[in-house]
Amino acid sequence: MLFDSLLRPALYRLHGGDAERVHERTVRALGSLSAAPAPARAALRRTYAAADPVTAFGVRFPGRVGLAAGMDKDGRALHAWPSLGFSFIEVGTVTAREQPGNPRPRLFALPDSDAVINRMGFNNAGADALAARLTRDGTPDVPLGISIGKSKATPIDEAVADYETSLRALHPFADYVAINVSSPNTPGLRTLQDRDSLSEILTALRDLAPTTPLLVKVAPDLTDDALGELLQVCTDHDVAGVIATNTTLARDGLATSDAAAASEAGGLSGRPLTRRARDVVRFVHTRTAGALPIIGVGGIGGPADAEAMLDAGAALVQLYTAFALHGPSVVRDINRSLAAERARWPAAY
Repeated sequence: MLFDSLLRPALYRLHGGDAERVHERTVRALGSLSAAPAPARAALRRTYAAADPVTAFGVRFPGRVGLAAGMDKDGRALHAWPSLGFSFIEVGTVTAREQPGNPRPRLFALPDSDAVINRMGFNNAGADALAARLTRDGTPDVPLGISIGKSKATPIDEAVADYETSLRALHPFADYVAINVSSPNTPGLRTLQDRDSLSEILTALRDLAPTTPLLVKVAPDLTDDALGELLQVCTDHDVAGVIATNTTLARDGLATSDAAAASEAGGLSGRPLTRRARDVVRFVHTRTAGALPIIGVGGIGGPADAEAMLDAGAALVQLYTAFALHGPSVVRDINRSLAAERARWPAAY
C-alpha cells in the first residue's frame, strides 16, 4: 500500500525515526482537515465509511469501527476522524490536571511486529481545556466517548475526587465516558481495578452523572478470577459496558528484530495483543451472559480480526495501532467487510 511503502517511511525519515513526532505531525495535519469545509470532509468520508448502524448502551452508532483513546488525546482533530471512516471517536485519556506525561522518548514503533510500545503517561492539557475546546468547536457528528484517568500527582487515596473533577467538566459533551483504571503507565493506577477501589469510584461517578453511560476499560493482564470480580463490581454498579482491552505489559509475539525495543518500559499494543484481547472479550461476554456491551480493542489489524472480535461478543471495535502504522485504508477495509457481513451480528446490544 502507498502508506506503508512511501508515506510512513518518509515521515519517519523526516523525523529521525521519532514515533512521537510522527504522531504529533499526523494529529496536527488532521487538525487542519478538521477545520476544512464540510463538503470536502464529506467527500472523503464517502471513500472510507460504510453504513452499518448498531445501538449499544442506548447510543446509536452509524458503524461499528471507532477510534481508540490515545490517538487524539485533546480532541484536536474531532471533525476529521469521521472523514476517515470512524463511526465514533474516543478522546483522552484526560486527567483533572494538565500534565506533561512521562519523559521522552516514550513512544516506540515496532513495524516488524506490527506493534507499538508506549509509556506516554496521560500527557494532556486537562479536563477543563478539553471542555473549552468542545464548547468552542462543537462535538463531532458521530458519538463521542471521553476517556478519563487519574492525574499522576493525585495520591491513590484521592483518586475518586480526581475522577469526579474530570467527569463534572466533561460529561455534558460525552455520549459515553470511559473510566481508565488500566493503563500501565501511571504508577498505582491498575490497583483501582480492585473491588473496593472500583466500587468507590463507580458509586461516586454514577451519582454525579446518572444518565451518562459509564464504561470501564480493563487490562489484558488480569487473571480470570480478578476479571470476574471486576465484572461483578461493574454489574453491581450498573456500568453500561466494558472496553477490552488496554495495552499489555507482556512481550510475547514480538519479532526477533524488535528485541531491543522490547526492553522498553510501557504498554504494548498491536498484533501481539490480538489473541489475548479477543480472549478477554470472549470471557467478558460469557461471564456476563452478554449483559454488558463490549467495545473490543487490541490487535485489530484488518477485517478478519474485527470479525473475530465481533464473533467473540464485542458490539463495537476500536483501532489505534493499525491506523497509526498502516493508515486509513485499514478503516475502509474493515468498514466494508463488516457492512457486507452485518447479518452475522446483532444490531442492538
